[in-house]
This record gives sequence, C-alpha cells and structure tokens, in this order.
Amino acid sequence: MQGLHLTADLYECRCASGLMTDSARLRDALLAAVRAAGLTGVAQLFHDFSAQGGEGSGITGVVLLAESHVAIHTWPERGAVTLDVYVCNYSADNTAKAHALFDALAESFAPQRRATHALTRGAQ
Repeated sequence: MQGLHLTADLYECRCASGLMTDSARLRDALLAAVRAAGLTGVAQLFHDFSAQGGEGSGITGVVLLAESHVAIHTWPERGAVTLDVYVCNYSADNTAKAHALFDALAESFAPQRRATHALTRGAQ
C-alpha cells in the first residue's frame, strides 16, 4: 500500500476561464494528463455546480486510477483550485508518474501562488 499523496491549493489562477467552469473541458484535460503521465484511468465523475449556483460556478471532478485517484475542485469566482493526486506503488514505483500528473495539472491552471504538500503513505 505504499504510495505518494500530493496536494495543492492553487491561487490567482490565470488559465482560460473555461477550464474552471466547463466540466467537459476539465474532464478532457484531466484525462489527457492521466494518459500523458502513463497512468490508467478506470472511472470518472464530474459535477458541475452551475445548475445550483448559476453560470460560471465551479466543478468537482474525480478520476479513479488503477493506481489510485486524482481529484480536482475549482472555484472560478475566487480564481482557486484544489488538486489531489494519490498514486500507489504496489506493483511498481509510480512516484515519477505521480509528479508528472501533478505538475502538468497544476501548471495548466497558471497559478500565481500555490501551497503544495507531499505525503509518503503506507509501510516503508
């Protein structure tokens, strides 16, 4: 059950607004980043809050990975995003893939400020 859990709080994001408000666009970007990192998406769920709060509201998206998961939450009205990437190292060391996915996603939002954390999980 060893793995790497990476989190980021991204602030003052200067990406195209659609990335934070259009669930189809966010899903496509997230799935492309998963594939580019060499990870395996097995399921996905995206919820668009615009139906509840009006146009331009945020999105919560989760992609289940064969290796664990990636979750993202957008707050376009605040220019903020939270990102969570957890990748297990059960059958192989996926650390580099976790960092590749995390870095690509974080950069896609063009944050001016960020707070990141890394946690090694499981028995060593």
